[in-house]
Amino acid sequence: MKTVVIATNNKNKVREFKSILDNDNIEFKTLKEIGYDKDIVEDGNSFKENAMIKAMTVAKELGHIAISDDSGLCVDALGGAPGIFSARYAGTGNDEDNNALLIKNLKGIENRKAHYVCAICVAYPDGTYITEEGTVEGEIIDDRRGTGGFGYDPYFYIPEFKATFAEVPLEKKNTISHRQRALKKIKERLDENFNIIR
Repeated sequence: MKTVVIATNNKNKVREFKSILDNDNIEFKTLKEIGYDKDIVEDGNSFKENAMIKAMTVAKELGHIAISDDSGLCVDALGGAPGIFSARYAGTGNDEDNNALLIKNLKGIENRKAHYVCAICVAYPDGTYITEEGTVEGEIIDDRRGTGGFGYDPYFYIPEFKATFAEVPLEKKNTISHRQRALKKIKERLDENFNIIR
């Protein structure tokens, strides 16, 4: 069985990855499970660059295939912010603080259109890699709704569902989420042993 390292310790992301990439030939391991505890500096200028930095670093250092994502929220009225700084928007790394700052910065603004972006990179120890991106459109609401999801999900309203991402079950979220769309594209480019389809 082939080992693929999911280059994150975010339990929510890991659950989504495993749910969508479900594969009997692959043993997915998190960074913690494989004993990797180095800090990887994500200093890219885009979601794609950050995903590549994480996956390629882990693949090279561990000698295993690595898959990583970088994702975030882009709000039209804020010029695309928080963007690649989504996880550290408020400077504390805390979801509640990030959400509070987002709502504060949107006070009095009517245009609430926003989209989630997810860039995914699958990297191999030999330096080869593939990347894909997925997006999902929605809008930001003022009041928190739902207890599921993570990040900005309680404030990210999907008109199609008439609910926020935090109000819908993971299985339903996975039918349209930005991560699902990126992972689906990645899955189409891999065979059952996680090799790139040439």
